[in-house]
Amino acid sequence: MKSALAGFCTGVAVVTALDPEDGRPVGMAVQSFSSVSLDPPLVCFCPAHTSTTWPRIRAAGRFAVNVLAADQEELCRRFAVTGGDKFAGTAWRPGGAGGAPLLDGALATVECTLDAVLDGGDHAIALGRVDAPTAHRDTGPLLYFRRTYGRLPSAESTESAAARARSFSSSSMSASMASARSRSEA
Repeated sequence: MKSALAGFCTGVAVVTALDPEDGRPVGMAVQSFSSVSLDPPLVCFCPAHTSTTWPRIRAAGRFAVNVLAADQEELCRRFAVTGGDKFAGTAWRPGGAGGAPLLDGALATVECTLDAVLDGGDHAIALGRVDAPTAHRDTGPLLYFRRTYGRLPSAESTESAAARARSFSSSSMSASMASARSRSEA
């Protein structure tokens, strides 16, 4: 199963919170982050039951998802390990209510309130109700594929696509999104 699913390329994010017991920042790298619903706005990530960070994020009840940029591989590696002070030398600022750390340089941050935790075998499925989604940078994402980090082939093509996306009027984008949603099965 691992071999087959390694062929699915994902983005990478770091989920952060403030530990409610000592007020210290905690965080973990995830590749299992996804948008779930637009109405209500929900996202999910899937922490392993063996995670030592997940119980502290769960206890906080609020978290931030920091979507990593292509130039943040080192940061991802720091948050992908167990133990140690992952925030040593990491630039961040507290988010809105709950103060979940927002990592400097992230492509986007999605501040959430924990909505539900479902059983997912050897992982939990954490659903977050989105409180504050914010795009920060216009650059390529950090990708994970077959146990390797990667980037999109060309930053120029990413910038061109972003420029084309910005050129659409918000009304035509809304109409296109509503039409696509009505045809989507996912």
